Amino acid sequence: MPAAAQVKSLLNSHYIGDEEHFNIVALQIAASEARQGHQKFADEVKNLVDKAKNGRLKKRIIQFNRPSEELKGLLSVSYPDKRLSDIILTDSLSKRIDRIILEYRHIDLIEQHGLIPKRKIILIGPPGTGKTMTASVLAGELGLPLFQVRLDGLISRYMGETATKLRLIFDSIENTLGVFFFDEFDAIGAERELSNDAGEARRILNSFLQMVEETKSNSLILAATNHPAILDMALFRRFDDVLNYELPDTIHIEMLLKNLLCNYTSKNFQWNTLINEAEGLNYSEITHAANEVIKTVIMENTTEVTEEMTKIALIERKQMRKQITLNLGQ
Repeated sequence: MPAAAQVKSLLNSHYIGDEEHFNIVALQIAASEARQGHQKFADEVKNLVDKAKNGRLKKRIIQFNRPSEELKGLLSVSYPDKRLSDIILTDSLSKRIDRIILEYRHIDLIEQHGLIPKRKIILIGPPGTGKTMTASVLAGELGLPLFQVRLDGLISRYMGETATKLRLIFDSIENTLGVFFFDEFDAIGAERELSNDAGEARRILNSFLQMVEETKSNSLILAATNHPAILDMALFRRFDDVLNYELPDTIHIEMLLKNLLCNYTSKNFQWNTLINEAEGLNYSEITHAANEVIKTVIMENTTEVTEEMTKIALIERKQMRKQITLNLGQ
């Protein structure tokens, strides 16, 4: 049975409202009982702690689902079920994301030793290379809601209003456990002297720097950009890690195509014949091309995807990118 000291500690934690310490003591009791051969009792205690934690998370989510009208325009929420195995990345990048997940799962243990887990991450790389997907993967792996910051609602032409809206977002970060994703972050994180209105840009960035440095939340804060060169260097000192994304190389092109098309191809499918057509495309563009040929097979009720069909789809994607680039250059 639990020691008298543990029972007293449980009661004290309950009365002062220290839920975290209450859970720690409860798990210590479970471990002690397991060592004495009382496995059923130990498992029941662990399950009760897990249910309590899940209940607390659901309560926070429910509270967020009834925000003010102003906050609804700043954040959109989703509940991804993606896993790390669903995304094709280099081994190095996969390991670094796995490390973030591991540290978050051991957040209490790390903080007990006076250390800080990685909670603020900058994601850098060309469009379509997996930054947004990473936000979904982290939320899915950790069982957290994904809150995406809506820049159209955040950025205001009125002086001081953007900083006020940032404060609303950071209040949510403090009060609601989740993954908060700032996409196209250079819109607020660009070097202060690059803006046409340097004074207002400086105020916005200074506000963000202060808020991100002061937050003690256990939420994850992700900031993604396609243009790292224009980010203010002060940002990098406030974040715990920087993840760099690149276009897929030949190995990862083949991995992605196999992952997408393997259920629709023959055993003799020649994957290496598609590499040249796919080189230079990002993960998103290759995925779109693969989905196009799958839809063609479904609609035409044919037996399987062929190399020629896939080549044509990849070439069309390259032509589409070229046309977009030309139009942007005009």
